[in-house]
Amino acid sequence: MWSGGLDRLRRSVRSGDGERGDVPGWVMITLMSAVLVAGILALAKPALEGLFNDAIGRVTQP
Repeated sequence: MWSGGLDRLRRSVRSGDGERGDVPGWVMITLMSAVLVAGILALAKPALEGLFNDAIGRVTQP
């Protein structure tokens, strides 16, 4: 009973076109993007903090 279902599953998996995607490539792109964002944030952090503090200072001044 179960073997018939398993046989059909095996045939459907084998009958595919063989393209399963490029998982390592997508992992590399994701890691490179994360490193790029972290680098840009490290460079821009002082300027962003200055803008934020200036905006908060203008709002909270009486």
